[in-house]
Amino acid sequence: MCNFAPLMETVLHLISAGIMIGILISAPMGPIGVLVIQRTLNRGRRKGLATGLGASLSDLTYCLLTAFGLSFVNEFISENRTVLQLAGSLVLVVYGIYLLANNPRKRVQLPAAPAANGTFLRDFATGFLLTFSNPLILFFIIGLFARFNFLDLPTTWVHYLLGFVCIAVGAMGWWFGITYLIDKIRGRFTARTMRRINCAIAILVLVMAGVGLYDSIMQLLEMYRP
Repeated sequence: MCNFAPLMETVLHLISAGIMIGILISAPMGPIGVLVIQRTLNRGRRKGLATGLGASLSDLTYCLLTAFGLSFVNEFISENRTVLQLAGSLVLVVYGIYLLANNPRKRVQLPAAPAANGTFLRDFATGFLLTFSNPLILFFIIGLFARFNFLDLPTTWVHYLLGFVCIAVGAMGWWFGITYLIDKIRGRFTARTMRRINCAIAILVLVMAGVGLYDSIMQLLEMYRP
């Protein structure tokens, strides 16, 4: 019974961290976010959602590749947890500032291209390939893994499977939510709305980075306190 509480704490951490990682990977209004919104506005929610789900599969693939790559240095991660959390938080700070400075209105003119007769599978493949063609997302994923201590837990493959399922749930949940919202406010949606969404996401990233920086700095001070 005494081992049940730590196990539940680990499981809850993996669930919450996985969902947050999935959302934060998907949420920024980069090219794929713009494409999902364009397709939702011009071709309907099904088309936009198919594109977003393809992007989610690509994000999950990169998360798995990152995890398998980092598994070779698990001992290093365990021994430098606080430093890696600090580094991950700094990555999020840089990314949050980039999102604030980035203006998605420059990449899209609403309304977008005229409607086209694409299949669900074709839209899904487009979302996957467009996202997968940007390997730089690996650095963002590493930062998120470090920030949430996602791989630095004494768990079995079953727990990690749960964590990666939650990443998929978070990513897909974002696209379900954003396409639903865009579809509902279709007549009132503008490029300025997209800019506001991007700023809100940037602020959320910066807040989480700030919390991570504070925690890691406090831990470092405690470690080196005479």
